[in-house]
Amino acid sequence: MFIGNLKETLNLGEKFSQKLHPESIVLLQGPIGAGKTSFVQGIAKGLSISEDITSPTFALSHHYNSGKIPLIHLDLYRLEKISSAKELFFSEEEEAIQSQAILVIEWPELIEPLIENFWKIEISYAKNFGRYYEIRDPKNLLTFSK
Repeated sequence: MFIGNLKETLNLGEKFSQKLHPESIVLLQGPIGAGKTSFVQGIAKGLSISEDITSPTFALSHHYNSGKIPLIHLDLYRLEKISSAKELFFSEEEEAIQSQAILVIEWPELIEPLIENFWKIEISYAKNFGRYYEIRDPKNLLTFSK
């Protein structure tokens, strides 16, 4: 689906949050600047999270507990070794299970084969402006429309 601007990205994330439940895993793929963190901001808004949502590129993970459902936001961009990515993922997955949180992962390519049940969102640049979003549910069916 085509998304034309930041407001639409935030609205899509907010609407998408209604599909999630505790222990949902969401994998976000797309180039730098495509809007992955903006989409997570929309999810957080839909969960009534009051904290500012920022990219965890340097921290690797951020935890948000103020909403209806806790949110754990990972960014694996800086991790080059699969062993480091696996260690962080399994640690945060355990935390998500214990706290009944939603786990959203940017740059999940290193760990995707380790996960069985997840939403997958692929974001790509449109030709002149905007983005295309492809959202697949845990059964790997193309799903969700505006």
